[in-house]
Amino acid sequence: MLPSVQLVSIATAVPPFCFEQRDVAAAAHRGFADRFDDFARLSAVFLSSGILRRYGVRPLEWYFEPLGWPERSKAYLDGGVQLFMDAATKALDRAGLTAAEVDTVVTVSSTGIATPSLEARVAGRMGFRADIERVPVFGLGCAGGVSGLSIASRLAQSRPGSVVLMVAIELCTLAFRLDELTKANIVATALFGDGAAACVLRAGEGGLATVEMSGQYIWPDTLDIMGWSIDPQGFGVIFDRDIPPFAEANMNPAIVGILERAGLGLDDIDRFTFHPGGTKVVNALERAFSLGQGALNHEREILAEYGNMSAPTALFVLERVIEAGLPSRTLVTAMGPGFTTTCASLKRAA
Repeated sequence: MLPSVQLVSIATAVPPFCFEQRDVAAAAHRGFADRFDDFARLSAVFLSSGILRRYGVRPLEWYFEPLGWPERSKAYLDGGVQLFMDAATKALDRAGLTAAEVDTVVTVSSTGIATPSLEARVAGRMGFRADIERVPVFGLGCAGGVSGLSIASRLAQSRPGSVVLMVAIELCTLAFRLDELTKANIVATALFGDGAAACVLRAGEGGLATVEMSGQYIWPDTLDIMGWSIDPQGFGVIFDRDIPPFAEANMNPAIVGILERAGLGLDDIDRFTFHPGGTKVVNALERAFSLGQGALNHEREILAEYGNMSAPTALFVLERVIEAGLPSRTLVTAMGPGFTTTCASLKRAA
């Protein structure tokens, strides 16, 4: 029988520059209004998004300068390295461990390209051993934090006693584009922020919760829903379908199927913890799972305080759920490019 895997600790971090939503809206007006006839109508998303502030790796003014791959890549490497160290160090401290005790590190990120990858760039400064195993993961988008937790738990289970560190880092603000006069770009400008989350996992006893199961579901013919376009200026966001109605119609049966394969049902879940992609997405998920008012209060709080940070966001919500008192069984869920949903069930430690 395989040993149980414990979530030993979780921690989050954000970069130093805080953007009030009203300031982002004003800057976007200066950057787009004179060139994009539909901007006045689309700009309502800055108010309807439910976001009050966000964080970025560069000052707000920097994003409205002419930028290409070199400038964006430098910001990704500088900001990503620091955020990795901030989140990982905090998670290890909470676990009572040092970086030298980490056996495997999983790094999840889809908002920049780094070769060598981020965990290699911080290895010396963090104090990782020379024989640490590195697992960099790219392309999971908003599902990356939950998928990374699942990957890390299986790696921990395969080597009982080993310590696995998972770090999800996304610098979504680096995809802000002045040159793209599209609805998707305006929505992205209103929603996305930067952040990182880290988890420490280990097979055996002692921890916050047991990772008891995980699963994924990919819907056919949905590659166009979400992703990146790539051109000489950098990444450009793709939102080719309306995600909230898709989530409302399709998330429940997908999650039911994943749970059934693990011998569980919706009634076994005490708290759903979702990736809050936006206010409309949160509302759609409440309807899809027949959740009462206030059931997703932590999701709305994280969205308001940090925006949509892609992969780390669901883990920001999980951290807050843990701080408030982890229920007996929590299902952490996110959607991402593919188009896919991923989930992991956490059973509170006795």
